[in-house]
Amino acid sequence: VQLQASGGGLAQTGDSLRLSCVASGGTFSNYHMGWFRQAPGKEREFVAAISRSGDSTVYAESVKGRFTISRDNAKNTVYLRMNNLKPEDTAVYSCAARVLGSFYSYDPRHYPGWGQGTLVTVSS
Repeated sequence: VQLQASGGGLAQTGDSLRLSCVASGGTFSNYHMGWFRQAPGKEREFVAAISRSGDSTVYAESVKGRFTISRDNAKNTVYLRMNNLKPEDTAVYSCAARVLGSFYSYDPRHYPGWGQGTLVTVSS
């Protein structure tokens, strides 16, 4: 599966952004999807994940209550709605796909499919 993320940009503290990730080349509804982010000089970290059907989600503690992951299988798209953005949310955000096992993993190595990231910059 090929993944392409978009929707990043420059935001101010407290703003909202919605990221999108469009999948192609596979049956999107077969994949559990996740969002990860990587800030400059830091390791890639888990942000959120959603099951194939969309009925299960999980979030990193740092974004819980501010970010919402969702998907539209008819549009082969997973979204990340980010509210109340903070400067520490600044990072390159990437979507990822997995098929086997649990619908989520905090370890990016457990996601075989990755898309090109989109940069989110939050100024104070």
